[in-house]
Amino acid sequence: MKNSALLFVGGVRSGKSGLAVRWAERQAQRRLFLATCKPQDAEMAERVAAHRAERGVGWQCVEETMNPQGVLRALAAARSDDGPGVLLLDCVSMWVANMLTAGLTRDVALDKVAALAAYLVAVGIPIALVSSETGLGLVAPTSLGRQFQNALGRANQMLAGACGTVIFVSCGLPVALKGALPEELC
Repeated sequence: MKNSALLFVGGVRSGKSGLAVRWAERQAQRRLFLATCKPQDAEMAERVAAHRAERGVGWQCVEETMNPQGVLRALAAARSDDGPGVLLLDCVSMWVANMLTAGLTRDVALDKVAALAAYLVAVGIPIALVSSETGLGLVAPTSLGRQFQNALGRANQMLAGACGTVIFVSCGLPVALKGALPEELC
């Protein structure tokens, strides 16, 4: 089966989520948004609300902060004509942060990322993943920050290897790092 999974990676506020939504909306009428963020404060709640407002009709949202690979596993097992035609997971970086702050080790977190990567093709529908690029910034000054950067950097590498297309986003502009830039983003 062809790997139609895309990884959108870029800095915070680079435009990666908006481009991923635009791509997904051109793939299918029924879309599943797999959200990994659990707002912890008012500012993050506003961010989540803004992201929701960007999405048009035709979106179903599932919030799963710790086990998005379980949602993919269930979709792969269910495969039905009335299910979603595309899935957008936003975002890998929040998911990794959730796992680390819950006390999971880097190795356990990366095992979960590997499990998600294994289901990218099995689901049988186009999938887009969104993640932040930590490799362009400063080394974090705290131990937890460095653990996060190291885990997310490795997770991004694993997912980039598993995806057929990898799109780097900067200033709202997409650049294909792997595969061809989808026509919907040109």
